[in-house]
Amino acid sequence: MMRDYTADARELHTEITELRHRLHSHPETGNDVPWTQSVVLDALAGLDLEVTKGTGSTSVTAVLRGGAAPDGERPIVLLRADMDGLPVQEETGWEHASQRAGFMHGCGHDVHTSSLVGAARLLHARRDELPGDVVFMFQPGEELLTGAPIMIAEGVLDAAGRRADRAFGMHVFSSIFPAGTWSTRPGPIMAASDSLTVDLVGKGGHGSAPHLANDPVPVMAEVISAIQTVIAKKFAATDPVIINVGVASAGEARNVIPERCHLDMSIRTFSDGARDRIEQVLPALVEGIASAHGVRAEMVYARGVGPTVCDPEQAAFAERVIRGVVGDRYFELESPLGGSEDFSEVLNLVPGAFIAYSGVPAGTDLADTTYNHSATAFFDDAVLPEAMAVYATLAHEALDELAAS
Repeated sequence: MMRDYTADARELHTEITELRHRLHSHPETGNDVPWTQSVVLDALAGLDLEVTKGTGSTSVTAVLRGGAAPDGERPIVLLRADMDGLPVQEETGWEHASQRAGFMHGCGHDVHTSSLVGAARLLHARRDELPGDVVFMFQPGEELLTGAPIMIAEGVLDAAGRRADRAFGMHVFSSIFPAGTWSTRPGPIMAASDSLTVDLVGKGGHGSAPHLANDPVPVMAEVISAIQTVIAKKFAATDPVIINVGVASAGEARNVIPERCHLDMSIRTFSDGARDRIEQVLPALVEGIASAHGVRAEMVYARGVGPTVCDPEQAAFAERVIRGVVGDRYFELESPLGGSEDFSEVLNLVPGAFIAYSGVPAGTDLADTTYNHSATAFFDDAVLPEAMAVYATLAHEALDELAAS
């Protein structure tokens, strides 16, 4: 019989909603979120937790010791929520909108943080039933994809005394998923995130005499076009590569041939094989085009986080738990999402799963929603009780299963 936290979560709805509103109205960005950290610490105060603060970031790690742990090695489950916002001016018109100009919780991390606080309270109330320990990972810096690596380096995965046995993270979405739905999948669920910056250096001159210069602008255009061709012809559609040229700049005057052009692009892949191959193919492509035109290519290829990959057994476990909480509103995600997550670094070291759920208000047409990171992205408070219940049930059921094995 699966544990049922639904009724208890509903009782916390008002309190956790108020916490979410506080967090939403005061977003902070990056790895330095001191106000958010203090709010989380206050919200956890009074619970019997072993709490530590990060030194490389303003993270919070809290360990709950279960009172029904078996003799010998104690099972350990980690639950993670990210805390940072975005440098976006909120335009939702919501009464609890950001009070900080130019900053917004446009990715729902305020929902994650408040939900995990709620889950900590739910599990704490039943701590005498827990056959093991729970690590609550409150992480800043997810939008930079650096917060999880910092916390891992500081020992979050071993915070309960040894490496966690399982790890679960969740993410709310303001669009694409119908209201009330939940999903995950075995294998890759989100992409690796790498980058390539390119400076194409030619020979500047007067726009009226291009034959006396070596214009890098057409070379830049050829590179941009060739990138899309090489993806289509060199990589299988079943193991996709996504490249976005987000910055393409050249010159400042219409009658001047610039000396150099600048490109900055993001590279998303879903397997180690595609990731390794694009790192070889893409710079070679740029170098070949530049060389053909007598232009110098200065490049920096930087690896970020790897793909977020759900352990198949833990994805199946998460499905069973979520179905037990939300019923037939669960579905298996057919394809990975193109975004990236530094929770991937946790799942590289601990078997677990990453879970997606909808924050779309009931009755809303998806055509009228905007995606995460939009200035008008909106996440409904109504999702909070189920998010709390799913977090808590995942931890409790996983501990039960580990203790019995």
